[in-house]
Amino acid sequence: MAVRFVIIGGGPAGVQAATHAARLGAEVTMVERDVVGGAANLWDCIPSKAMIATGGVMSVSRRAETMGLAAMDAALDFDALRSRIGTISEGLNQSACQLLESQGVRIITGSAAMKGPHEVVADTAEGVEELQADAILISTGSRPRIPEWCHPDGERLLTTRQAYPPPELPTHLVVIGSGVTGVEFVHMFRSFGSDVTLIVSRQQVLPQKDPEVAATLEDDFLRRGVKLFKGARATSIVRDGDKVTVECDDGRRAVGSHALLAIGSVPNSDGLGLDEAGVAVDDGGYVTVNQHCQSNVKHIYAAGDVSGKLPLASVAFMQGRKVAEHVMGLHTREHRHLDYDKAASAIFTEPEIADVGLAEADAFAIGRKIRVTKVPFAANARALIDGDPRGFVKIVSDPATGVVLGGSIVGNSASELISVIALAVTANLKVSDIVESLLVHPALAEALADAAE
Repeated sequence: MAVRFVIIGGGPAGVQAATHAARLGAEVTMVERDVVGGAANLWDCIPSKAMIATGGVMSVSRRAETMGLAAMDAALDFDALRSRIGTISEGLNQSACQLLESQGVRIITGSAAMKGPHEVVADTAEGVEELQADAILISTGSRPRIPEWCHPDGERLLTTRQAYPPPELPTHLVVIGSGVTGVEFVHMFRSFGSDVTLIVSRQQVLPQKDPEVAATLEDDFLRRGVKLFKGARATSIVRDGDKVTVECDDGRRAVGSHALLAIGSVPNSDGLGLDEAGVAVDDGGYVTVNQHCQSNVKHIYAAGDVSGKLPLASVAFMQGRKVAEHVMGLHTREHRHLDYDKAASAIFTEPEIADVGLAEADAFAIGRKIRVTKVPFAANARALIDGDPRGFVKIVSDPATGVVLGGSIVGNSASELISVIALAVTANLKVSDIVESLLVHPALAEALADAAE
C-alpha cells in the first residue's frame, strides 16, 4: 500500500515535497488555502523581484549616456507593472499546479488542521473532508510581523504584503527595517523615483552581513539620495490625511506619503491543531525540527519558514525534497543532511549582494584562521563594458589546504555568480579548482578566478 502523505501548505517546500514524493510512489494530497506557490508567488519573492527588474531597467536608462547612447528616461507605468506582476504570478501558479497534477498529486483548496497525529481535516467550500495520513508535512510559511504600535491600513501604512505593488506610487516612502526585505524596498522605490527614508535600528544596514558589504550598499544609498536614520528605532506611526509620521525612540521623526513595515515575520503555526497532534513549538511559534525536518512526532514534518530555519525559498525547496526522501525511506541510503551554513543567499539591490558559507567577521569571532582575497569589478573587462564596475568579489579560504570556506559578492549579477562559490563550498573544492577553470572572456565570472588566484 502506498504511503499516504498529506501536505498542509503549497509554498516552495510543499510543492517540492509533493512532486518528489509522488515520483517516489507516495499517495500525495496537498491542502492550500490561497494559491499553489504560496507567499513566494503571491506577495514576496516573485512580485518583489519583478518590481526590482523594472527598476533596474529604469536605472540602466539613466546611464544611457555613459554607454554611448542619447539620454533617455523610462517612465513608470504603474498599472502596467501591476498587470505584469499578476501575469507572472498567475503563470507560475499554473505551472506548479500542472506539475503537481502530472505527478498525480491531489490538490484541495481550503484550510487544514490536524485532528490527531494521523488525521488532517480539510475545510473547503464543498464541506469538510477528513484525510488519513501516514506522514504529514506542515509547510504553512509565515506572515509579516506587526508590532502593537502599528496599525497597517493597506493604503498608506503598509506591510510588505501590501506593497507588491502598493495602491499608488509613494512620493516619499519611509521604510522601517534595514534587513534584506527593507533594503530591497529602498532600492526598488528609489529606482521608481520616490524619495526614501530608511529607519536603521543598528549602526549599519544589513546588521547580519559583512560590514564591508553593508558599507558599500550604504554608500550607494547615500549617493542616490536616500536618507538614513541610523541607531533609531521606530516607536509609532501616525497617519494624518495624505501624510504619515514615524516617531523614533531618539526623538527623530520621518514624514512621508507612505510608511512600510519590514521588521521580520512570524510563523503560520496557529490554528493547525498542533496541540491535538502533540507537535512541539518553540517560544516563537516555530515547529521544532531535527536534521530531517521531523518534529517531536516523528511522522510529522515541518519545512519552510514555519520550521524556523533560514527563511529562503531555496532552503524551503531543498527541505521539501529531503522530507520526501525521508518519508519514502531513502535516508537509509546515501543521504546528506542539509547544512544551513552552506546556503547561498542574495539581496536584489543595486548593486546586488550575495554570500555563502563562512563570513570573514564570523571567522575572526571564533578564532578561525582564514585567508581573504578580494578583487574589485573595476578591474574586470566585462564590468567596464557593461558600464557598471561597482563592487567586488571576496573569497574566504583555508590557508593550509586552500579549500573554499565562503565568499561575498557585491555587484552586477552577484546572485548568479555566487553559485560558483556555493558549489565550491558544498563540494569542498579548492581555490586552485576555480583558478584552473577555463572561463569565458570577457565575463564577470573572471573576477572569481582572479580572487581565487
